[in-house]
Amino acid sequence: MTNALFHAFAPPTKPEADFVNIVRGEGSLVFDDAGKDYVDGLGSLWYCQVGHGRTEIIDAVATQMRQIEAYNIFDPFTNEPAARVAEMIVERSPHPDGRVFLGCSGSEAVDSALKIARQYHQKRGDGDRQVVVRRTNGYHGTNFGGTSAQGIAPNREGWGDLVPHFVEVPHDDLEAAATVFAEKGDRIAAVITEPVQGAGGVHPPVDGYLEGLRRMCDDHGALLILDEVICGFGRTGEWFGAQHYGVTPDLMTFAKAVTSGYLPLSGVIMSRGVCEAFEEPGFIFRSGYTYAGHQASCAAGIANIQIMTDEGLVARAAHVGERIREGLSALEADGLIESWRGTGAVYAAELGRDAIPVRNDILAAGVIVRPIGTCLAICPPLVITDDEVGRIIDTMAACLE
Repeated sequence: MTNALFHAFAPPTKPEADFVNIVRGEGSLVFDDAGKDYVDGLGSLWYCQVGHGRTEIIDAVATQMRQIEAYNIFDPFTNEPAARVAEMIVERSPHPDGRVFLGCSGSEAVDSALKIARQYHQKRGDGDRQVVVRRTNGYHGTNFGGTSAQGIAPNREGWGDLVPHFVEVPHDDLEAAATVFAEKGDRIAAVITEPVQGAGGVHPPVDGYLEGLRRMCDDHGALLILDEVICGFGRTGEWFGAQHYGVTPDLMTFAKAVTSGYLPLSGVIMSRGVCEAFEEPGFIFRSGYTYAGHQASCAAGIANIQIMTDEGLVARAAHVGERIREGLSALEADGLIESWRGTGAVYAAELGRDAIPVRNDILAAGVIVRPIGTCLAICPPLVITDDEVGRIIDTMAACLE
């Protein structure tokens, strides 16, 4: 009998009994239905900054749900949790005078950012600007817009025709980007990029790369979109990757760690300049999501951001990263991995061979990391202890030996 549940990024024929059934979490540990514990070396899927089982978030959500679980924020409605979480987000972003368009998933945020970028130019009378420049290895979710924006070719295959007007450039080659701008600069609506490419293999930008993209966008009238779905909310050691690299985008997407995954929440941070293009009297913005501004999700976001602020978890990313780097450097020195890369508290160990069998051994030994091609990604909760980081490294070493 086939599974009723159709799993993401999985073989559809894999039996349900062959999946690891996670039933409980506490801090940086999760537990399966047999009681076995695992160090959550990926923060579930790049998002659980504050760790599992935080009663502060659970209680905030329950309190909100006892009042009202959710109500839409389409005109003429609003709610205080949505307004408050938007304020907390822009206060911590490079756009304190900006605004936030809310959604639920990172994929929704990316598609919204792409639509906003194109409509921004339409509003300014520049309807020919529809080209979006993407980078090889870029991951931008799996909706149609984000799939079209992906620089991971296998993820674009098998769906038929995707959204037109996307142009790909090598992920670390500014000259290639300059060539595209020279050829199509008056038709480029935006460049979309992660500050650190995450699901494409944890690739930090080469020195000066993001600054170079910012200059090209400025010189040619295009917008810069930073996809902060993984980097946002402390992963790089600043609230956002934009601040870590000192580059201010026009649009920023966020999701994942805004609630540490306790409930779905996402959005687009719009700069003041982008906002002004839409703030003319009588204009109606004709896009939105049923669950945007979901009170319980926004309550989770408020509580999560408050925990991160009160416990200094953004700054703690540097300490977590130092422990991970020490461990990966030791694995490299012992010849167990070829190299490593990353920043803040997100890293990849390069094996130089298929990472899935190695991941399977590490998982069986009680540590969760993510195989991406020939590397293993590490992105733990920011509350992880030094001993738990040590357990990740020691388990990797034992399995790699």
